[in-house]
Amino acid sequence: MGGRWLVTGCSSGLGHALAGAAARAGHELAVTARKTVDLADLTAAWPGRITPVPLELRDADSCEEAVRTAVDRLGGIDVLVNNAAVGLFGAVEEVSDAELRDQLETLLVGPWRLTRLVLPLMRAQGHGHIVNVSSVGGRIAFPGLAAYVAGKHALEGMSQALAAEAAPHGIRVTVLEPGMFATRYGSSLTEARHRIPAYDATNREMLEGARGLADHPDTGRPEDFAARVLDVVGADAPTPLRIPVGDDAYGYLDLADVAAREELTAARALVQGPPPVT
Repeated sequence: MGGRWLVTGCSSGLGHALAGAAARAGHELAVTARKTVDLADLTAAWPGRITPVPLELRDADSCEEAVRTAVDRLGGIDVLVNNAAVGLFGAVEEVSDAELRDQLETLLVGPWRLTRLVLPLMRAQGHGHIVNVSSVGGRIAFPGLAAYVAGKHALEGMSQALAAEAAPHGIRVTVLEPGMFATRYGSSLTEARHRIPAYDATNREMLEGARGLADHPDTGRPEDFAARVLDVVGADAPTPLRIPVGDDAYGYLDLADVAAREELTAARALVQGPPPVT
């Protein structure tokens, strides 16, 4: 039986692929973008299954209206996918307060707000699934992407707390951590207005890599991401809270796990000192 989905960020990339795959699988969806004209191809391909909804994620009234529209058109919400995202490139010293707030509004505050709006509906019906699309950047950091990484780390922390709070009400929570996928992330990446040449040697290669992400030979296909989401949402057995998506994501996080263990060992040695001589 199909479910009722609200999916953000569907004008392109991962969200666009997911919307089409979910509709093909028999689900009904309210899909969002800032401009609904960017959703015209999805609406035309899946009339009656896809409802386009305008959403400015940083605006509280727009979020409330999007949830109301989804409930009115679908009769409820079984699955919320917080997918919409945008990246900001800049060293910590380069990013202004306003730029940081804008990044966190999109990556953390907006998804938190939508989650808060759908939770009463899901608690009342006794089931639901909240899928927060993070990144490998939700567990590791990259130079020049401090603001983006901060938002994704925060989203994962919120999700971990939410999972414990929501489980008694029959609500599942999943964090997806994609690696490299062929999306507009790199081309739409904005740069901090204030640039400091001293950081070019550290950050320039990362920026160039992000810009060329879609053309990288190891970049994943959004359709593969969409298939993984459908598998996770459709799973009968309990699934892990955090699920990397893409072979490269597992590689990155394996390395991060080793580094974290080494750091913990070094910290313990620093605090406790060398073992006593016997």
